[in-house]
Amino acid sequence: MRRKKKSENNGFNVWRSYSDMMAGVLLLFVLIMCVTLFQAQKSYNESIQERDDKIALQEEYTQQLLDKQTALDEKEGTIQNQDEQLKSQDEQLKTQQEKLDEQQQQLTALAAKLKEQEATLKSQQSALDTKTAQLKSQQEQIDQIIGVKAEVIEALKNEFSKNNINVDIDAQTGALTLEASVMFDYDQAELTDAGKQALEQILPIYCKVLLQDDYMKYLAEIIIDGYTDTDGDYSYNLQLSQQRSLAVAQYLLDIQGNFLDSTQSANLQNYLTVNGHSMANPVLDADGNVDKDASRRVEIKFRLKDEEMIDELNQIMSSSSDTASADTASSSDNTSAN
Repeated sequence: MRRKKKSENNGFNVWRSYSDMMAGVLLLFVLIMCVTLFQAQKSYNESIQERDDKIALQEEYTQQLLDKQTALDEKEGTIQNQDEQLKSQDEQLKTQQEKLDEQQQQLTALAAKLKEQEATLKSQQSALDTKTAQLKSQQEQIDQIIGVKAEVIEALKNEFSKNNINVDIDAQTGALTLEASVMFDYDQAELTDAGKQALEQILPIYCKVLLQDDYMKYLAEIIIDGYTDTDGDYSYNLQLSQQRSLAVAQYLLDIQGNFLDSTQSANLQNYLTVNGHSMANPVLDADGNVDKDASRRVEIKFRLKDEEMIDELNQIMSSSSDTASADTASSSDNTSAN
């Protein structure tokens, strides 16, 4: 009984030892699992922490990238604005360059015009200098001849005064007026005896003074002009005035041999001019009315070469004035155009 009991106790101890071993193994497993779980938890926590750190780092990095991107965007916008400004400035510079080129062309054209005008001015100045010299020379001659004209008129007055002949000689022109009522019958062109007598006294003195050597070199014309009053037809009066002036001229030629030598007679024919003026230039009285008796007249007058020279002088001065006016107008138009 005791052996059986001992045997039972041994079996029980084996299972007990096995149970203790299994309990130990289980405990060890649990410990291992705990350690493993602890390690796993620790690793997991570390992984979580590492992940959080990485996420935070990534978020920080992302934020930095975003900040950099924002800065780049701002810089890109600034660069784009600068590019637009540069493009606008380039366009402005291009426009200004085009304007400068156009202005340069205008300046070149103006320079060419100025050179042309300078050449024209030089030419005109040369012509003006020539004309000035001509004017000076002619003015000296005119001054001399005008003095001669005054001497001729004075000589005529003196000669008529010496011969006790009362005539009306114009102090400015030297014209001598013969009344038609003395020279002709009314509406006639034939000289009366009284008219012939008057001409025999007047014409020799008038012609001999003008044909003197001192004055003849200045003489241009000896003129006989006939005039009528304002009554009647112009054509009829023109014919009558011409016939009367021709009658005086013919009588002068008839009697010239009595007081002129052959040379003076030939010169007289070269200088003599006869005109009829009809009713032109009537003589007016103090009230401004036509004096018909005074208007019917024959005038004997002379013209010196000074009048031709004065006309030429006036033409030169007029030409110079017209040229100056044209040059002034041309310069005003160029300034307005520029």
